[in-house]
Amino acid sequence: MVTPLHEGLVKITTLVPEHTAHMLRALFDLPIPESAEAKVVSCDLSECVPVEYRADAALLYGDGAEARLGVIAEVQLRPSKAKRFSWPAYIANLRARDQCPVCLVVICPDRATARWAATPIETGHPGLTLTPLVIGPDNTPVITDVAEAIGNIGLAAVSAITHNYDPQVNAILATLTEALASVDLPIATRYAEYVLVSLRDDAQKEMERLMATQTHLYQGEYARSLKAEGRAEGKTEGKAEGEAEAVLLLLDHRRVPLTEADRARIMSTTDLDVLRKWVLRAPAVESVEELFA
Repeated sequence: MVTPLHEGLVKITTLVPEHTAHMLRALFDLPIPESAEAKVVSCDLSECVPVEYRADAALLYGDGAEARLGVIAEVQLRPSKAKRFSWPAYIANLRARDQCPVCLVVICPDRATARWAATPIETGHPGLTLTPLVIGPDNTPVITDVAEAIGNIGLAAVSAITHNYDPQVNAILATLTEALASVDLPIATRYAEYVLVSLRDDAQKEMERLMATQTHLYQGEYARSLKAEGRAEGKTEGKAEGEAEAVLLLLDHRRVPLTEADRARIMSTTDLDVLRKWVLRAPAVESVEELFA
Protein backbone atom coordinates (compact mmCIF):
# COMPACT_ATOMS: atom_id res chain seq x y z
CA MET A 1 0.00 0.00 0.00
CA VAL A 2 1.34 3.43 -0.94
CA THR A 3 1.94 5.56 2.16
CA PRO A 4 1.68 9.37 2.44
CA LEU A 5 5.46 9.47 2.97
CA HIS A 6 6.07 7.53 -0.24
CA GLU A 7 3.57 9.56 -2.26
CA GLY A 8 4.79 12.89 -0.89
CA LEU A 9 8.40 12.22 -1.90
CA VAL A 10 7.36 11.08 -5.37
CA LYS A 11 5.30 14.25 -5.84
CA ILE A 12 8.23 16.42 -4.76
CA THR A 13 10.51 14.90 -7.41
CA THR A 14 7.98 15.48 -10.20
CA LEU A 15 6.51 18.83 -9.11
CA VAL A 16 9.19 20.96 -10.80
CA PRO A 17 11.66 18.78 -12.76
CA GLU A 18 14.08 21.71 -12.99
CA HIS A 19 14.26 21.85 -9.19
CA THR A 20 14.94 18.10 -9.13
CA ALA A 21 17.71 18.58 -11.69
CA HIS A 22 19.33 21.23 -9.48
CA MET A 23 19.16 18.85 -6.51
CA LEU A 24 20.75 16.01 -8.50
CA ARG A 25 23.54 18.25 -9.76
CA ALA A 26 24.26 19.32 -6.19
CA LEU A 27 24.23 15.81 -4.72
CA PHE A 28 25.68 13.68 -7.54
CA ASP A 29 27.16 16.13 -10.07
CA LEU A 30 24.94 14.65 -12.78
CA PRO A 31 25.56 16.10 -16.25
CA ILE A 32 22.20 17.84 -16.59
CA PRO A 33 22.68 21.14 -18.47
CA GLU A 34 21.29 24.24 -16.76
CA SER A 35 19.45 25.07 -19.98
CA ALA A 36 18.05 21.58 -20.50
CA GLU A 37 14.33 21.23 -21.09
CA ALA A 38 12.70 19.02 -18.48
CA LYS A 39 9.57 16.92 -18.50
CA VAL A 40 7.89 14.15 -16.55
CA VAL A 41 7.36 11.09 -18.74
CA SER A 42 5.47 7.83 -18.35
CA CYS A 43 6.80 5.75 -15.48
CA ASP A 44 5.37 2.57 -17.03
CA LEU A 45 8.51 0.77 -18.19
CA SER A 46 6.83 -2.52 -19.07
CA GLU A 47 7.60 -4.44 -22.21
CA CYS A 48 5.04 -6.39 -24.23
CA VAL A 49 5.33 -9.35 -21.89
CA PRO A 50 3.30 -10.36 -18.81
CA VAL A 51 5.70 -8.54 -16.45
CA GLU A 52 4.92 -5.03 -15.26
CA TYR A 53 7.76 -2.65 -14.49
CA ARG A 54 6.48 0.63 -13.08
CA ALA A 55 8.87 3.09 -11.49
CA ASP A 56 7.71 5.76 -9.06
CA ALA A 57 8.72 8.56 -11.45
CA ALA A 58 10.65 9.06 -14.67
CA LEU A 59 12.11 12.36 -15.86
CA LEU A 60 13.76 13.33 -19.15
CA TYR A 61 16.21 16.19 -19.56
CA GLY A 62 17.32 17.42 -22.98
CA ASP A 63 17.03 19.95 -25.78
CA GLY A 64 13.83 19.91 -27.79
CA ALA A 65 13.12 16.44 -29.10
CA GLU A 66 16.56 15.13 -28.14
CA ALA A 67 16.77 13.51 -24.70
CA ARG A 68 20.18 13.83 -23.06
CA LEU A 69 19.55 12.08 -19.76
CA GLY A 70 16.76 10.07 -18.22
CA VAL A 71 16.30 9.88 -14.45
CA ILE A 72 14.31 7.15 -12.72
CA ALA A 73 13.28 8.27 -9.24
CA GLU A 74 12.32 5.61 -6.73
CA VAL A 75 11.18 6.09 -3.13
CA GLN A 76 12.16 3.16 -0.95
CA LEU A 77 10.97 2.91 2.65
CA ARG A 78 12.34 -0.57 3.40
CA PRO A 79 14.62 -3.16 1.77
CA SER A 80 13.06 -5.22 -1.02
CA LYS A 81 14.75 -8.19 -2.65
CA ALA A 82 12.53 -7.79 -5.71
CA LYS A 83 13.85 -4.28 -6.39
CA ARG A 84 17.37 -5.66 -6.77
CA PHE A 85 16.10 -7.40 -9.89
CA SER A 86 13.61 -4.83 -11.22
CA TRP A 87 15.81 -1.73 -10.94
CA PRO A 88 18.25 -2.82 -13.67
CA ALA A 89 15.21 -3.53 -15.87
CA TYR A 90 13.86 -0.02 -15.23
CA ILE A 91 17.10 1.49 -16.51
CA ALA A 92 17.35 -0.79 -19.53
CA ASN A 93 13.73 -0.23 -20.57
CA LEU A 94 13.76 3.57 -20.23
CA ARG A 95 17.10 3.69 -22.06
CA ALA A 96 15.67 1.62 -24.91
CA ARG A 97 12.37 3.50 -25.02
CA ASP A 98 13.78 7.03 -25.07
CA GLN A 99 17.21 6.33 -26.61
CA CYS A 100 19.29 8.12 -23.99
CA PRO A 101 21.54 7.45 -20.99
CA VAL A 102 19.61 6.72 -17.80
CA CYS A 103 20.46 6.83 -14.10
CA LEU A 104 18.59 5.53 -11.06
CA VAL A 105 18.02 7.73 -8.00
CA VAL A 106 16.59 6.13 -4.86
CA ILE A 107 15.26 8.32 -2.02
CA CYS A 108 15.37 6.63 1.39
CA PRO A 109 14.22 8.58 4.47
CA ASP A 110 15.99 6.22 6.92
CA ARG A 111 19.67 5.29 7.15
CA ALA A 112 19.29 1.50 7.18
CA THR A 113 17.30 1.46 3.95
CA ALA A 114 19.67 3.99 2.38
CA ARG A 115 22.66 1.75 3.14
CA TRP A 116 20.84 -1.24 1.67
CA ALA A 117 19.84 0.67 -1.48
CA ALA A 118 23.41 1.86 -2.07
CA THR A 119 24.78 -1.69 -2.22
CA PRO A 120 25.98 -2.44 -5.78
CA ILE A 121 23.75 -4.78 -7.78
CA GLU A 122 25.67 -7.44 -9.69
CA THR A 123 23.80 -8.28 -12.89
CA GLY A 124 25.96 -11.30 -13.66
CA HIS A 125 27.60 -9.81 -16.75
CA PRO A 126 31.29 -8.95 -16.22
CA GLY A 127 31.70 -5.24 -15.60
CA LEU A 128 27.96 -4.57 -15.59
CA THR A 129 27.27 -3.53 -12.00
CA LEU A 130 24.53 -1.08 -11.00
CA THR A 131 25.19 1.17 -8.03
CA PRO A 132 22.06 3.25 -7.35
CA LEU A 133 22.43 6.93 -6.51
CA VAL A 134 20.89 7.16 -3.05
CA ILE A 135 19.47 10.22 -1.32
CA GLY A 136 19.28 9.63 2.42
CA PRO A 137 19.96 11.27 5.78
CA ASP A 138 23.74 10.84 5.50
CA ASN A 139 24.23 12.68 2.20
CA THR A 140 21.36 15.16 2.33
CA PRO A 141 22.55 18.42 3.90
CA VAL A 142 20.79 19.95 6.88
CA ILE A 143 19.56 23.21 5.39
CA THR A 144 18.96 25.96 7.94
CA ASP A 145 20.08 28.89 5.80
CA VAL A 146 17.22 30.58 3.96
CA ALA A 147 19.38 31.70 1.04
CA GLU A 148 20.60 28.14 0.55
CA ALA A 149 17.04 26.82 0.66
CA ILE A 150 15.87 29.41 -1.88
CA GLY A 151 18.71 28.38 -4.16
CA ASN A 152 17.68 24.71 -4.09
CA ILE A 153 14.03 24.37 -3.09
CA GLY A 154 13.74 20.73 -4.16
CA LEU A 155 16.69 19.72 -2.02
CA ALA A 156 15.38 21.78 0.91
CA ALA A 157 12.06 19.90 0.73
CA VAL A 158 13.74 16.49 0.60
CA SER A 159 16.12 17.55 3.40
CA ALA A 160 13.15 18.30 5.65
CA ILE A 161 11.79 14.78 5.13
CA THR A 162 15.04 12.83 5.38
CA HIS A 163 15.91 14.71 8.58
CA ASN A 164 12.48 14.13 10.14
CA TYR A 165 14.02 13.06 13.47
CA ASP A 166 17.06 15.34 13.40
CA PRO A 167 17.43 17.58 16.49
CA GLN A 168 17.43 20.58 14.12
CA VAL A 169 14.23 19.60 12.32
CA ASN A 170 12.28 22.62 13.60
CA ALA A 171 14.94 24.96 12.22
CA ILE A 172 14.95 23.02 8.94
CA LEU A 173 11.18 23.37 8.61
CA ALA A 174 11.22 27.05 9.54
CA THR A 175 13.88 27.64 6.88
CA LEU A 176 11.89 25.75 4.27
CA THR A 177 8.62 27.55 4.96
CA GLU A 178 10.36 30.92 4.79
CA ALA A 179 12.10 29.96 1.55
CA LEU A 180 8.80 28.89 -0.01
CA ALA A 181 7.74 32.54 0.05
CA SER A 182 10.16 33.02 -2.87
CA VAL A 183 8.31 30.46 -5.02
CA ASP A 184 5.13 31.02 -7.03
CA LEU A 185 2.14 30.40 -4.76
CA PRO A 186 0.75 27.34 -6.59
CA ILE A 187 4.16 25.64 -6.45
CA ALA A 188 4.80 26.67 -2.83
CA THR A 189 1.38 25.32 -1.93
CA ARG A 190 2.19 21.90 -3.35
CA TYR A 191 5.65 21.72 -1.82
CA ALA A 192 4.19 22.55 1.59
CA GLU A 193 1.44 19.95 1.17
CA TYR A 194 3.80 17.19 0.03
CA VAL A 195 6.28 17.85 2.82
CA LEU A 196 3.46 17.91 5.38
CA VAL A 197 2.06 14.51 4.41
CA SER A 198 5.57 13.01 4.28
CA LEU A 199 6.59 14.07 7.78
CA ARG A 200 5.88 12.05 10.89
CA ASP A 201 5.23 12.64 14.59
CA ASP A 202 6.46 15.93 16.10
CA ALA A 203 7.93 17.17 12.82
CA GLN A 204 4.55 16.91 11.12
CA LYS A 205 2.91 18.83 13.97
CA GLU A 206 5.55 21.55 13.68
CA MET A 207 4.97 21.83 9.93
CA GLU A 208 1.22 22.07 10.57
CA ARG A 209 1.87 24.87 13.05
CA LEU A 210 4.05 26.75 10.58
CA MET A 211 1.49 26.36 7.81
CA ALA A 212 -1.28 27.63 10.07
CA THR A 213 0.50 30.87 10.98
CA GLN A 214 -0.53 34.05 9.25
CA THR A 215 3.08 34.80 8.29
CA HIS A 216 3.14 32.08 5.63
CA LEU A 217 0.74 33.30 3.00
CA TYR A 218 0.78 30.10 0.98
CA GLN A 219 -1.26 28.48 3.76
CA GLY A 220 -4.17 30.61 2.65
CA GLU A 221 -3.53 29.55 -0.93
CA TYR A 222 -3.39 25.93 0.24
CA ALA A 223 -6.86 26.17 1.70
CA ARG A 224 -8.14 28.02 -1.36
CA SER A 225 -6.71 25.40 -3.71
CA LEU A 226 -8.52 22.65 -1.85
CA LYS A 227 -11.67 24.72 -1.95
CA ALA A 228 -11.31 24.97 -5.72
CA GLU A 229 -10.88 21.20 -5.94
CA GLY A 230 -14.17 20.79 -4.13
CA ARG A 231 -15.94 23.07 -6.57
CA ALA A 232 -14.38 21.27 -9.54
CA GLU A 233 -15.87 18.00 -8.34
CA GLY A 234 -19.36 19.29 -8.88
CA LYS A 235 -19.98 21.10 -5.59
CA THR A 236 -20.98 24.36 -7.26
CA GLU A 237 -24.33 25.07 -5.65
CA GLY A 238 -23.24 28.24 -3.90
CA LYS A 239 -20.44 29.74 -1.89
CA ALA A 240 -21.33 27.97 1.36
CA GLU A 241 -21.19 24.57 -0.27
CA GLY A 242 -17.75 25.36 -1.71
CA GLU A 243 -16.50 26.34 1.76
CA ALA A 244 -17.99 23.18 3.28
CA GLU A 245 -16.34 21.01 0.65
CA ALA A 246 -13.00 22.69 1.39
CA VAL A 247 -13.40 21.78 5.07
CA LEU A 248 -14.04 18.13 4.20
CA LEU A 249 -11.08 17.99 1.83
CA LEU A 250 -8.78 19.43 4.49
CA LEU A 251 -10.05 16.97 7.11
CA ASP A 252 -9.71 14.04 4.73
CA HIS A 253 -6.18 15.17 3.92
CA ARG A 254 -5.43 15.19 7.68
CA ARG A 255 -7.11 11.76 8.02
CA VAL A 256 -9.40 13.09 10.74
CA PRO A 257 -12.09 10.43 11.45
CA LEU A 258 -15.55 11.60 10.37
CA THR A 259 -18.94 9.99 10.76
CA GLU A 260 -21.71 10.44 8.23
CA ALA A 261 -23.38 12.74 10.75
CA ASP A 262 -20.23 14.89 10.94
CA ARG A 263 -20.09 15.18 7.15
CA ALA A 264 -23.78 16.01 6.99
CA ARG A 265 -23.38 18.72 9.63
CA ILE A 266 -20.52 20.34 7.70
CA MET A 267 -22.26 20.16 4.33
CA SER A 268 -25.55 21.50 5.72
CA THR A 269 -23.94 24.53 7.38
CA THR A 270 -24.75 27.75 5.53
CA ASP A 271 -23.17 30.29 7.91
CA LEU A 272 -20.14 31.55 5.96
CA ASP A 273 -18.41 32.90 9.06
CA VAL A 274 -18.58 29.48 10.71
CA LEU A 275 -17.42 27.73 7.56
CA ARG A 276 -14.47 30.09 7.11
CA LYS A 277 -13.48 29.52 10.72
CA TRP A 278 -13.52 25.78 10.08
CA VAL A 279 -11.43 26.19 6.90
CA LEU A 280 -8.73 27.99 8.91
CA ARG A 281 -8.94 25.51 11.79
CA ALA A 282 -9.05 22.26 9.79
CA PRO A 283 -5.32 22.00 8.87
CA ALA A 284 -4.34 21.76 12.55
CA VAL A 285 -7.06 19.70 14.28
CA GLU A 286 -6.72 16.09 15.41
CA SER A 287 -10.45 15.40 15.82
CA VAL A 288 -13.77 16.69 14.59
CA GLU A 289 -14.54 17.78 18.16
CA GLU A 290 -11.65 20.26 17.92
CA LEU A 291 -13.07 21.56 14.66
CA PHE A 292 -16.53 22.14 16.12
CA ALA A 293 -15.28 23.56 19.44
